Amino acid sequence: MLGLMAARQAGLDDPARLRRAERTRRVLSLELNKDRDVERLHGSGINTLDIEPVEGRYMLSGGSDGVIVLYDLENLSRKPSYTCKALFSVGRSHPDVHKFSVETVQWYPHDTGIFTSSSFDKTLKIWDTNTLQPADIFHFEGTVYSHHMSPVATKHCLIAGHRQEVLAVSWSPRHEYILATGSADGRVKLWDVRRASGCLSTLDQYNGEKSKASSETANTAHNGRVNGLCYTNDGLHLLTIGTDDRMRLWNSSTGENTLVNYGKVCNESRKGLKFAISCGCNPEFAFVPYGSTIAVYTVFTGELVTMLRGHYSTVNCCVFQPHFQELYSGSKDCNILAWIPAPREPVPDDISEKSLPQQRVNPAYEDAWSSSDDEG
Repeated sequence: MLGLMAARQAGLDDPARLRRAERTRRVLSLELNKDRDVERLHGSGINTLDIEPVEGRYMLSGGSDGVIVLYDLENLSRKPSYTCKALFSVGRSHPDVHKFSVETVQWYPHDTGIFTSSSFDKTLKIWDTNTLQPADIFHFEGTVYSHHMSPVATKHCLIAGHRQEVLAVSWSPRHEYILATGSADGRVKLWDVRRASGCLSTLDQYNGEKSKASSETANTAHNGRVNGLCYTNDGLHLLTIGTDDRMRLWNSSTGENTLVNYGKVCNESRKGLKFAISCGCNPEFAFVPYGSTIAVYTVFTGELVTMLRGHYSTVNCCVFQPHFQELYSGSKDCNILAWIPAPREPVPDDISEKSLPQQRVNPAYEDAWSSSDDEG
């Protein structure tokens, strides 16, 4: 690290390399923060979390009891030990509280004055953050398992929501009109919302080699329910997870299964599973709820890096905070846990980097940055 800093200071290295190396180090050292608590207001399991992308300071949570809570993650006390306070909540006594389990909460991507929520009560609500009143309520005939707003759309304000057996939806962070959906029939479809026919393609786990696929599994992404999907930050790849205990990485442009082997990814959830992908690291990492733990994988090689343990019951969701490389997770145990990078050991001023013992690093974690990474 000292070598990277010296090279950057001398103008011999691109600043992006130091940023990537430090972000990667921080993610690889994530641990349960025993000094940071998140105020507990939920009386039942937590299904969904979202951190607003504007400041990365405010977090929403939605629970099986229909309650929505907004937290301030900033340490205003400046003390080592502190509690992330709840600024407000839509509790059971609120006149507009969801009647049943809240499955998804999401901030409006460009303004913290609006957030959205959807529930098993067959409604999707648009909330005014300042007044804590719904600006609009959409009623559906079937259960709303998931919804999502595009993070890059400039020409539309569409919210993607599906009824009944579509368990996961995600807008592309690269193309504002492209939408991915995952269904209980094992299929993942890519849509262009400008087209009358809609569906662009159906992802095939066998990449079109039908001779190897039975008629029952042809043109399916998973041999089970697809209940989680997430784009990489650049939008070039899509990661999906199914109840067949498999996770797959797809080229979002060609629809090709990249055949990365993650091994068995335990997934017993009967509804949507919210997982997260890091941002700005090399390599990138996926944080996947795995029973009462969170499994951390390298996205492009499939290596299981570590298991984060701290919850007492099934983990339902996790969200990554890219500004400080922190992770927050919600569980059926009603707790939200904060996972932060372990502090770096200070180096005495009179010791040079060359004199320090050299630690062997897995080649998968070495920074493979090149000047072309941030071009185009």
